[in-house]
Amino acid sequence: MRKIFLLIPALLPLLAGAQMLPAELCQGSRRPYPEPDSIVAAPDSLVAVMINHVGRHGARYATAPKRFADITDAMTNADLTPFGEKVLSSVNNAVNVTDGRWGDLDSLGQAEQRGIARRLCLAYPQLVIGQNISAISSYVGRCVASMDAFTSTVRRFQSGLGSVRTQSGRQFNRLMRFFQTDSAYVRWAAEKPYKTVLDEFTSKTTPGARLTDRVFRSLPENLDPEKFDADLYYCLSSQSAMGLPLTSMNLLTADEMNRLWQIDNLRQYLSRTSSTVSTLPADIAAPLLLDLIRSTDDFIAGRSTETVRLRFGHAETLMPLLSLMRLPDCYYLTHYFDTVSAHWQTWHVVPMASNLQMILFRSPASGRHYVRLDLNERPVAIDGLTYIPWERLRAHLLSLLPA
Repeated sequence: MRKIFLLIPALLPLLAGAQMLPAELCQGSRRPYPEPDSIVAAPDSLVAVMINHVGRHGARYATAPKRFADITDAMTNADLTPFGEKVLSSVNNAVNVTDGRWGDLDSLGQAEQRGIARRLCLAYPQLVIGQNISAISSYVGRCVASMDAFTSTVRRFQSGLGSVRTQSGRQFNRLMRFFQTDSAYVRWAAEKPYKTVLDEFTSKTTPGARLTDRVFRSLPENLDPEKFDADLYYCLSSQSAMGLPLTSMNLLTADEMNRLWQIDNLRQYLSRTSSTVSTLPADIAAPLLLDLIRSTDDFIAGRSTETVRLRFGHAETLMPLLSLMRLPDCYYLTHYFDTVSAHWQTWHVVPMASNLQMILFRSPASGRHYVRLDLNERPVAIDGLTYIPWERLRAHLLSLLPA
């Protein structure tokens, strides 16, 4: 049975004097992938034998034109300030660059996936050359294109020695798009039991009329400043992932972009992770977590010879999974929702091309297996351990599955 907690509306005012994040981080989940500075080496006492990889699609054009259209409809023919003219020009430029490719993987997204694949191949050539590799993806085009960019890099590294099998389609919805197919979650998401919390936080945090007054000389009739600000944030924060300069975000003041990011951050936290409102948004990742456990068991037991298993989905795939696994900085429970932005941050958890790698190692001396969990190619520790005995991690992960 999935646990649903009673909602406690304990909201405090925005933290006074909170540190202002730079524009790059205020892009949130639309931030391009933060490529690591180096490849992490494992100790000589361990040998990598298998990798489970779950990744988000790479950078892409904005998923839909509606918010861009809402902004241009509100601003076109309106009495704009010079600042407003710059904002409208930036939004129109993004629409022109997209040119009907809404949601498609772009060249930056392809490069992100190729880079992750290249580093995997360089770090673990023994798992790639001459080996069997499988990949699945969500049916959505940007996920398929991400899988293709990743696996084409792996194939070039193999130089004909080994195999890469790719599959995509709705048959993988249970693993890659459970947020769309889990009926209990679909009903929950439609009801939005977190709406009161989010509305109260938005009302206290939004720049509101302070931003619209900078855009318009006179406010258009029926304009909702709160909605306008949210739509404008989406339009500006989406542009760097399209390959456009970060200057679009810098049109906003530091205070404006931080406030708008915090609202968007809380929305994704409440709707996509385990919280004191409900555990359901994380529980729906149980089939994917169970698949990671079983595929690791199968390899250790000799029932599978696939040394690399790749899966390509969405931010909505990773946020629940990482929360369910209770990885550091990916799982946070509180009744004080103004503190969320200090402990759970979209730009850290799910930037474009974000990924979790479960790297299975074997000790030649003892024959025991260990796992290192890498989030965005950076190791994370659980209970102070970076290399965790598989039987210990397995028991821990099984204990996190909903009953």
